[in-house]
Amino acid sequence: MSAEQAFDYVIAGGGTAGCVLANRLSADPACRVLLLEAGGADSHYLIHMPVGFAKMTAGPYTWGYRSVPQRHGNGREILLPQARVLGGGGSINALVFTRGAPSDFDRWEAEHGCTGWSFKDVQPYFLKCEDNDRLSKPWHGVGGPLGVSDLVNPHPLTKAFVRAGQEFGLPYSGDFNGAAQEGVGVYQTTTRGGRRCSAAVAYLRPARKRPNLTVKTGCTVLRLLVANGSAGGVEYVQNGGAPQKARAEAETVVCAGAIGTPRLLMLSGLGPADELKKLGIEVAADLPGVGENLHDHCDIDIVYELRHSNSLDRYNKKHWALWAGLQYVLFNSGPVTSNVAEGAAFSFHRDRPRGPAADFQFHFLPGAGAEAGVPPVPSGYGCTLNTYQVQPRSRGTVKLRSADPKEPPLIDPNYLAEAADVEASVEALQQAVAIMGQPSLAAHVKQPHHPPKAPATAAECEAYIRANGRTSYHHCGTCRMGGSDDAPLDPQLRVRGVGRLRVADSSAMPQIISSNTNATTFMIAEKAADLIAAAS
Repeated sequence: MSAEQAFDYVIAGGGTAGCVLANRLSADPACRVLLLEAGGADSHYLIHMPVGFAKMTAGPYTWGYRSVPQRHGNGREILLPQARVLGGGGSINALVFTRGAPSDFDRWEAEHGCTGWSFKDVQPYFLKCEDNDRLSKPWHGVGGPLGVSDLVNPHPLTKAFVRAGQEFGLPYSGDFNGAAQEGVGVYQTTTRGGRRCSAAVAYLRPARKRPNLTVKTGCTVLRLLVANGSAGGVEYVQNGGAPQKARAEAETVVCAGAIGTPRLLMLSGLGPADELKKLGIEVAADLPGVGENLHDHCDIDIVYELRHSNSLDRYNKKHWALWAGLQYVLFNSGPVTSNVAEGAAFSFHRDRPRGPAADFQFHFLPGAGAEAGVPPVPSGYGCTLNTYQVQPRSRGTVKLRSADPKEPPLIDPNYLAEAADVEASVEALQQAVAIMGQPSLAAHVKQPHHPPKAPATAAECEAYIRANGRTSYHHCGTCRMGGSDDAPLDPQLRVRGVGRLRVADSSAMPQIISSNTNATTFMIAEKAADLIAAAS
């Protein structure tokens, strides 16, 4: 084992939260900061092209995880892409910038005891990170590190979707992060100048030259160094080499995501004592909540074949791809600037009282087969609408397969376990089918492809959902914070019963928010930086 290195802060995980914290903590030149990332640099050109999302949901920039067979999903093992690259999910996702509803965060405080996490408390951190090119206060920030922009060239099919949503009865919305969430429109994206603006770009890149910041890629953290009830750093290997130790003299911060964070804590003896003992892991702290409370939006896709070739699918052909590349290089425009999941909608149940947050979210893609597991159309030209209910009740788990850090964890999202989730998903699918049948989209659609016949009854919808529901990449909650002792984290993001150890990533969310989760992860990291600074 090589000599131990000393830092003030060691950050395990170079995803969205890790990059934010690396920037904020190293802003103090007296603080020595180490950032460890298992993946590599975010150097591939497809990462920085927004349309590259279509190539990122499977491949070398993910861990390649699959779920355990889903009891309520026809026994399927569902692909669960988790980023393995600097910038994390923000380097490979669909770049959608949505924060959820203010009531989501008020519930964190009121229902889960997360004092200091109501919307009025967290809104300043959302504004702090944001540099919006069109919108400003009170709902948006300007001048922050994270570029947030309108799409350069929304696709004609996306514009047709927006009209169809209005024909369905939704109001038009130019801002899904404003006073009202309901509506149909086009998502703003985490882009600047037609290029992806991940945390690696927005936060880490400007800080890389600081002499007090060390960034190491290809580093797998084997365990946290916990002794006498306190964390003192990590043990890791770089590129398969000999184990090394990095000592944290102030704090260790785990930012490995909703799958990686509970896994690392359990490998380090922090988790459900009975389960750890069965695997031969010495228990450092009995934390039964670690790895529990996993939840995700269960995504449902419907794919349609078009009457014409004007979709993003045409750019799979070499001559069209060349033309798109020229547009991007010469004019910073065209289909390469598309985030693929362009169209946006939020809606409510049709026959229930409205709550403070929408019930369903939709993403319209002017192409087919863009995401792993979603089929293309035989003719090569299609479009996709996916949807999910935004507040699922089903909860799953992340568990260790063994005490070997090389073994992938056992991940059970437990999709559709609750009858209420099935009922809500059925209505979400019915609304999606209805939107696709509106005149503005019907003019473009030749026929349904996946499924080959639009489901007409609730039973047909349920059967389709159980056979095809998948991840929305929004895993969270597995190291939830809360006011009660059964929450692994307190509202300061400190691991209960362990000194000098915090968690700052999507695993800390006590309850999933009513939209995509990446913007909220930025917020959590920004607030974590202030909490850490206040304790130093």
